[in-house]
Amino acid sequence: MTSAAALLSGQTPLAVRMRPVSLDEVAGQKHLLRAGSPIVALADPAATSPGAVSIILWGPPGTGKTTLAQAIARSSGRRFVELSAITAGVKDVREVMQEAITQRDLYGQTTILFLDEIHRFTKAQQDALLPGVENGWVLLIAATTENPSFSVISPLMSRSLLLTLQPLTDDDVGLLVDRAVTDARGLNGAVTLADDARAALIRLASGDARRALTGLEAAAAVALSKGEEGTVPAATADDVAQAVDKALLRYDRQGDEHYDVISAFIKSIRGSDPDAALHYLARMIEAGEDPRFIARRLVISASEDVGLADPQALSIAVAAADAVAFIGMPEGRIPLAEATVYLATTAKSNAAYVGIDQAIADIRSGGFGRVPLHLRDAHYPGAKRLGHGRGYVYPHDSEFGILPQQYLPDELRGKRYYEPKNLGAERDISARLERIRRILDGR
Repeated sequence: MTSAAALLSGQTPLAVRMRPVSLDEVAGQKHLLRAGSPIVALADPAATSPGAVSIILWGPPGTGKTTLAQAIARSSGRRFVELSAITAGVKDVREVMQEAITQRDLYGQTTILFLDEIHRFTKAQQDALLPGVENGWVLLIAATTENPSFSVISPLMSRSLLLTLQPLTDDDVGLLVDRAVTDARGLNGAVTLADDARAALIRLASGDARRALTGLEAAAAVALSKGEEGTVPAATADDVAQAVDKALLRYDRQGDEHYDVISAFIKSIRGSDPDAALHYLARMIEAGEDPRFIARRLVISASEDVGLADPQALSIAVAAADAVAFIGMPEGRIPLAEATVYLATTAKSNAAYVGIDQAIADIRSGGFGRVPLHLRDAHYPGAKRLGHGRGYVYPHDSEFGILPQQYLPDELRGKRYYEPKNLGAERDISARLERIRRILDGR
């Protein structure tokens, strides 16, 4: 083993070693690090900045939530306590609160409590935080990868500032990678990084700093294993490919990405972009999304977005759903892709969807009346005495199968819910419906 390899072996992971010691070293999130911001106030070494408040950090993995907390811990003059919602319970929280009161009363020292993965806390566990945050016993820094609106109780949200972290840009990731190669805390020049390897790491990171540094560490180990004694090997794109199987797919079947990706999928179909639709379909398949869920969304899209502009679309979507249930995955991806491309490229109309929603809205607002007498059930004894069915004309007795007749209640006579568009099959429906309505109205 080379000395460089020995340097890399048995150490704390590179991503941990490279955590910033101050906010100046933090890459990205510049919108949260402006002068006077809550994070800057919390990291004030003299602990004199006004307006220090509890904060909730929300963002995807690898965007710097823990990094910011650690930088605050190293920069701040305040006492810093770290808990993980995975392992901590109510008892641990209460102990921190009691100790914070003691530190404040005896030494005048404020405590910062960093709580990672707060979305894993139950409501009761989050309730235990309220007195400390409310009374200023602690300044809370909570981190979560899930939307706090769904995972954090409202009282705690109202007592904290919500700060949203953005995925790192390629430049931010590149800066971190370059720093890790040369920094004494990192690889310390044990390897160099070829341009194609650097580009590959940035691409594979998908805005996740931890992913980039983990890939760098693995690629460096590959390069060192092939290097000669006394030389500084260069990590190549092939080394990165060997070390990192594929890009990190950011997708949580129970979180925001689940809803964001399926939303983008449906909107891409609605917008007639088959390439984007296939991209999002692939993301869901690779992330292990339930194919039946995807198929159900395709059936909904066929009805909602395509509608009668292409009546065959619904049949194709239902057939794809049946095929997926019949053959399973991975082959099920093929009928899903077929239905996706068909729906994306065919004519679109939401006229039927809009029509039923308008009709429901009228019903809910009281816009309905009695069924006209001539349309009421007249098959039972006594119905005719009540006038049921009187005046009803049988459309099939007409040459065209349509006769002038009122079907809507009197209160809604003349109401139009379905307005076909001049697209696809609805173009023919529109022309035919115009003639039908003239006959029904006796014109």
